[in-house]
Amino acid sequence: MNKIVREHYPVEKLPEDLREGLEATHVRVTVVPEEKSGTFRKKPLTYADIRARVKPTGVTVEEAVRRIRELRDEWDD
Repeated sequence: MNKIVREHYPVEKLPEDLREGLEATHVRVTVVPEEKSGTFRKKPLTYADIRARVKPTGVTVEEAVRRIRELRDEWDD
């Protein structure tokens, strides 16, 4: 990351919109380039990529149904 810092920079050298509201004669100016957003991907994910990122639950459909029925039946008792 590149960063430029200027100490004691004259306010009169700043663009007018940045000078608004400043009463000091000198300021510290820090310029930092914007970083790219992490949400942008150059290449879409493939199904293999998605499956690799998803943690397998290790539960079969039958096991999940059995657990749900057990929980449901607890309320009926």
